[in-house]
Amino acid sequence: MRKLGMIGGTGPESTIAYYRSVIAGVQEVAGAETLPEIVIESLSAFRVLELCAREDYDALVDYLGSAVDRLAGSGSQVATLTALTPHIVFDRLQATSPIPLVSAVEATRDAALARGARRLALLGTQPTMTQDFFARPLREAGLDVVTPAPSEIAYIQDKIVRELEHGLVLDETRDGFAAIIRRLRDEGGAEHVVLGCTELPLLLDDETSPLPCLDPVEVHTHAVVAAITGSGG
Repeated sequence: MRKLGMIGGTGPESTIAYYRSVIAGVQEVAGAETLPEIVIESLSAFRVLELCAREDYDALVDYLGSAVDRLAGSGSQVATLTALTPHIVFDRLQATSPIPLVSAVEATRDAALARGARRLALLGTQPTMTQDFFARPLREAGLDVVTPAPSEIAYIQDKIVRELEHGLVLDETRDGFAAIIRRLRDEGGAEHVVLGCTELPLLLDDETSPLPCLDPVEVHTHAVVAAITGSGG
């Protein structure tokens, strides 16, 4: 089994979810007494969001790339990001990384196709909803992607930064997100919703969302487990 390096802290809650899910996935493949070797390089979600807001992607590549280098130096043989927003520079990171990186965007695309999805609502941080790094691979695979209106994007971004990144989960916020998803279903024809921020599963699931949820954390961790165990999924 290959040693895994995770860039965590971007945000903290999702790092915990990734850690637990990777361990559970490895145990499912290799047995209950098998634990993977994992190194976590913890960065700051707020630093990532700041650099994205300034569109200083060179600095973001340096920030994340240095962490990947430290993971490789620790003996990690495969690495992953535990957040979706940093995937805005994933291609650049992958091009210079000394070890393979596992993409959450590719894992989400593959899961959507496996479901037979045709039209997806995409929620996430402001960069995820307004930039093309997440939606483009989905469209290139033949999927339609709809995103919230500008005022809804601002609302979602505020709730992610002020609440979810701090582990705060409020019923009123869940209701607000559900109303946005309902509109994207009724007016935009969306059939599934992609929870395109790793904190969104704290708030939404198939029971609380007006649309079936596609959780990138779940499908990404499956891909990570396959990469470190060689299980093929």
